[in-house]
Amino acid sequence: MADLIVVGYDDEHRAEEVRLALAKLQQEYLIDLADAAVVVKDSEGKIKLKQAVNLPATGALSGGFWGLLIGALFLNPLLGVAVGAASGALAGALSDVGVDDNFMRELSEILPPSSSALFVLVRKVTPDKVLAEVSKYGGRVLRSSLSKEDERALQEVLTNRGLTPASTTVLGTTPAPGSTAATE
Repeated sequence: MADLIVVGYDDEHRAEEVRLALAKLQQEYLIDLADAAVVVKDSEGKIKLKQAVNLPATGALSGGFWGLLIGALFLNPLLGVAVGAASGALAGALSDVGVDDNFMRELSEILPPSSSALFVLVRKVTPDKVLAEVSKYGGRVLRSSLSKEDERALQEVLTNRGLTPASTTVLGTTPAPGSTAATE
């Protein structure tokens, strides 16, 4: 089961910086993210959602490929590409995985102008290494599915911009393979 963590930042670009840092940590197998999305509230109060994966575009691309193959079989590849891309885009738009867009929009209403928030679904984590990296960015926990104690410890790490003995068990998820970090 994944844990949802939403962290707010007083800068429009900070949440994206942290998401990129988490993506790098995921490549190093220190964290397994089910989803990561950024919400930005600009100086005029306009809200922008930035998903890690654009499902309609991905669906259109894969649908176009399969449409081309099937269309070639029936000697009409252009029609096959058009139908495949349209159906793939529709399927991508209708299949919302990860953090719910409506939840992100609702929560982003509490953000002050010129700020951002990072929404992550964490499956597995090596807490000490990941927290050491993300603590550099600061932030405040807006919502989470963590226990009150773990959420408090995570906020302490973000506020102090460093690990404390109590915070090494934060993110009560399953540790990444090979990790010796304790979890709940």
